[in-house]
Amino acid sequence: MLNSCQEGLRIRKTLSSWLNNRYLLIIRNEENFAEKTSYNFTYAKVLLISVAISVVIFILSIFLVESLLAQWFDPRHAQMEARRQLVELYTKVDSLEQSVLAKQLFIDRIQGVLSGDSSRDFSGFETAPVSSNNIDGNIDPTDVAQIDSSFKRQFENMVITPGNSENTELPFLFTPLEGYISQIYSIKEDHLGVDIVSKPNEPVKCVADGTVIFSDWTREFGYVMAVQHSGNLISIYKHNAKLLKTTGNFVGEGEIISIIGNSGELTDGPHLHFELWYNGSPLNPEEFVIF
Repeated sequence: MLNSCQEGLRIRKTLSSWLNNRYLLIIRNEENFAEKTSYNFTYAKVLLISVAISVVIFILSIFLVESLLAQWFDPRHAQMEARRQLVELYTKVDSLEQSVLAKQLFIDRIQGVLSGDSSRDFSGFETAPVSSNNIDGNIDPTDVAQIDSSFKRQFENMVITPGNSENTELPFLFTPLEGYISQIYSIKEDHLGVDIVSKPNEPVKCVADGTVIFSDWTREFGYVMAVQHSGNLISIYKHNAKLLKTTGNFVGEGEIISIIGNSGELTDGPHLHFELWYNGSPLNPEEFVIF
């Protein structure tokens, strides 16, 4: 046992002396052996410098892989950069659209006041400009999902007392879909819109300028889109096969917003269920749209 301890001490002393022994490196001229320069070093210092150089090279390699080399050799880098620029451009364009819409509504309101027209009502159509600064990556996805689910349930279970459209002064609207009406508007049958049958994959168009306030899937009505227009008028398009606009988009009169379909539980074939609501009450679409 004593011999083993002595052997261990001897090995440690030998290693320590090997690391800490000082050496002199002399560089001489090959022809006349004149001394040019000399360096003092130990093996411990050489190992320390080698480890430091290795760490620096490793860090530099990671930096190059994530930056310069990624631009040269990684094909995904260009795609990711292009997508980032597209998102920024889309955000700026959307913000400009909302700003222009808000200014136009303000101008219309002022013109109505100056002309003495009291029939203009914009109380249900308040639109605030959307800024790219509002898109925050720190938003909790759980909160967004809860708000979205609550809005969907409210939209699906919406119960509003039907009103009378006799005194409603609204202009004729753009035809959303060319086809024939398979089921008419009937309050008694709780059918608060019209069903329009048309050719497969026929585009559905917006009846007037407005802003999309709902664009998503619902259990009963499938893919649904609702557009808020000026004067507290809302148009609703149900059972679509595909939605081409998202919530918050501004759409113009006659602009394609979806594709006719057969989605949802309350449907028996490809068609568009189209509704009009004014001040919280349903209207007969046939009184305002030429089908």
